[in-house]
Amino acid sequence: MSLRGFSLLLLLVLVVVTAMAVVLAHHHHRQAFIALTAAERERDALNVEFGRLQIEQATWSETNRIEQIAVEKLGMKFPEGNEVVVVQP
Repeated sequence: MSLRGFSLLLLLVLVVVTAMAVVLAHHHHRQAFIALTAAERERDALNVEFGRLQIEQATWSETNRIEQIAVEKLGMKFPEGNEVVVVQP
């Protein structure tokens, strides 16, 4: 085999190897994009859930609701003026 034939064979092998590397890189890019899309969907779902939880927390911690539970379930009430004791240090 002559030098020219060997060079052509080497170039052909290099072209095939380069083409395979391009295909492999494209495959990795596609897999990374799929993972990114899944992570973005999960992030969006978590943001929606976080918003719901914030609304729920705001609802459960409303002052009038806490006062209503304190009066109905615990029998608590605001002290009258004569029931207030001031402690001096």
